[in-house]
Amino acid sequence: MRGPPLPQRVTADNGPWPLHDAAASRAHEQHVLSGVDAGALMGLAGLSVARLALASAPHARWVQVWAGPGNNGGDGLVAARELHLAGKQVHVCLVADAARLPADAAQALQAAERAGVPISNQPEPAQVPGLVIDALLGLGASRAPADALAQAIDRINRCGAPVLAVDIPSGLHPDTGAVLGQAAVLAQTTLSLLTIKPGCFTNQGRAHVGVVWLDTLQLAPPACTAWLTSAPIRPARGHDAHKGSFGDVAVVGGAPGMVGAAWLAASAALAAGAGRVYCSLLADNAAPLNPARPELMSRAQWWRQPPAVLAATTVVCGCGGGSDVRQALPPLLTHAGRLVLDADALNALADDTDLQTLLRQRGARGLPTVLTPHPLEAARLLACSVGDVQHDRLAAAKALSARLSATVLLKGSGTVIESSAGVPWINSTGNAALATAGTGDVLAGWLAGLWAQRPKAPPAETAAAAAWQHGRAADRFAQHRPHRPMRAVDLVEAMARER
Repeated sequence: MRGPPLPQRVTADNGPWPLHDAAASRAHEQHVLSGVDAGALMGLAGLSVARLALASAPHARWVQVWAGPGNNGGDGLVAARELHLAGKQVHVCLVADAARLPADAAQALQAAERAGVPISNQPEPAQVPGLVIDALLGLGASRAPADALAQAIDRINRCGAPVLAVDIPSGLHPDTGAVLGQAAVLAQTTLSLLTIKPGCFTNQGRAHVGVVWLDTLQLAPPACTAWLTSAPIRPARGHDAHKGSFGDVAVVGGAPGMVGAAWLAASAALAAGAGRVYCSLLADNAAPLNPARPELMSRAQWWRQPPAVLAATTVVCGCGGGSDVRQALPPLLTHAGRLVLDADALNALADDTDLQTLLRQRGARGLPTVLTPHPLEAARLLACSVGDVQHDRLAAAKALSARLSATVLLKGSGTVIESSAGVPWINSTGNAALATAGTGDVLAGWLAGLWAQRPKAPPAETAAAAAWQHGRAADRFAQHRPHRPMRAVDLVEAMARER
């Protein structure tokens, strides 16, 4: 089939990739249309869909195209015509009033009809297509699909055929990745046109988009509204380096019954490359040595060190901290050079406005902090519900960063890293293998271990690198043990092997 090279596949290894929300994507499209014919742009988009359909499902004998009432439907109609001309059996299900289609989509409909493409308002009965193309809604989705559109989404999901979604699966919010209404299309492949939408990679998006491809239609995109993470650069270690060259990390946590969380964080910091790691346990009767990692040093009440020592150290506070962690927070918030707050440190912050004031004052003095909440912890800090956080994860991370003058790493599917210093990041790695106890402690410790080696690096950059490596280890694990949980101790070792 004629045309330019195939779109680029968007992966965790070949970025970073710029992301554009719906407003930025529409503005870019309007800017492009001011200089080219709308029908020509739709022709390029539809051709790209057809060519990816042939490449992703070369043996599909017939293709079912669901076309909606807007320009996304027009792209699908162009693709249907191109596939028909390429010799495929094609049927278009038009879920729209043909008389009310936009002008360029109406032209695409007429061209498909002239070419002999079968078009009706219902799918052909008793046939399972080799490929389904979802061109129902795309970027235009902003509310729950209803009536015929909702029924079409349900039929697509029940048909048993692989699905190629145009721009974004219908029923999925392009900015937030939230499912609008009862369901969104479950695609095996998604072709993003002009720009990549953030909703493809966070919240419920990753479960719906499958493999994502991008075709910019040979047009340069504008400044992005977020970035999709990619493999971080691993700096080389000089021959003349020593352990003091790679910074100190102190882990403060491990209340009675939860000392394992602190040891996990400390082990991760060491595996990430920190020169020296101290573990300051809050449980008075805890053993001062981890036999599995004798390199780790135990220090009782380390947070009472002189301010100069605190200022020279990267500190992780909160892992398994319980309520006992409150006593350590004031001096750490005041003096720690770089501070990662996780788990019970975040819960203490949510309950204590004085601690929140100390954190904001810390930010005003230029002392960097990274918060690593999961959605429930973020909801406590924002005084809202978990549903509110998950409804718009990017907005929640932004609000939390602004409220507490800190960098925020909001964990979950499509981890979000937000800092007032630049556009947010969405992490491109990870899976449900990480849904086990202790993996969050590993992430906090690993982040601190990276940060200790590059103390002047932007905190968001370090947090994004840590999230990528954390998820990457889980992705490697899932390749060999799909649908299995990953133990936190194994995660530390897997991340160390990936370094």
